Amino acid sequence: MGGVIIGSEALAKGVVTRNELRHHYQRLFPDVYVRGEPTLRDRTVGAWLWSGRRAVIAGVAASAMHGAAYVDTDIPIELVWNNTRPPAGLVVRNETLADDEIKRVVGIPVTTPARTVFDLGRHYPRDEAVARIDALAWTLRVTVDDVTPLIERYPAVRGIRALKAALPLVDAGADSPRETWLRLRLTDAGMPPDETQIMVIEGRGRIVAVLDMGWERFGVGVNYDGVFHQSDRKRYVQDQKTLRKLEAMRWIVIRVIAEDTIADVLARVERALRSRGWRRDCSEGQKSA
Repeated sequence: MGGVIIGSEALAKGVVTRNELRHHYQRLFPDVYVRGEPTLRDRTVGAWLWSGRRAVIAGVAASAMHGAAYVDTDIPIELVWNNTRPPAGLVVRNETLADDEIKRVVGIPVTTPARTVFDLGRHYPRDEAVARIDALAWTLRVTVDDVTPLIERYPAVRGIRALKAALPLVDAGADSPRETWLRLRLTDAGMPPDETQIMVIEGRGRIVAVLDMGWERFGVGVNYDGVFHQSDRKRYVQDQKTLRKLEAMRWIVIRVIAEDTIADVLARVERALRSRGWRRDCSEGQKSA
């Protein structure tokens, strides 16, 4: 398990001395130590070791183990286990897990991708749950349909209604939490994007751009520009050239930055859509036409 150890166990085996433990390791959890600055993986391993190697990693930490991005190092590590007094930095839930809801990742028991989605949708507020599930779905290791058997298995479990509300909003095309946030704000405002990661292709088959989200039928796209879009001069220049090309192809692209107010963003998107014939009272009919 790399540099993560159970202190008493390592001392008994002569792996470390008390002096080494005191000066070269830092405490993660009671009797669990790591050498050097801990990573998220170190903290996850440490949480499992703290449980006496009996708990199952769950929630956001499990999603990270399955490859989901945008997970901070200092998040609480969630465990499925029976312990009512976990130390700081851990969240323990005494829940039922079937054998087919657990898999081993680098030797550690972790909830399967489907069970991880099932838990995220039940235990987190809607927006965070959708963003976390989007990040896991992006890895292509799980789909919303994979969760259906678990809903049927546990129809009355706590949080099931929240999960059912979150799942229809999940989109595997969300490349970042801010893209999920933006898509949810548009959806709540009655302007749900038709699709994400829209490939705009010119006549000869060359990909001009991939838009974060939008409505191809109306020629309206929305991009969330992160810091790197503005701080990297080469990227900025390329973005400007791409935008001019898209405009020449009659696309309207709404570019959103962190400093924009959501009211302004929604107004800009609605103006663009209305200029292309979209109407709020008949958008569903237009979409299915």
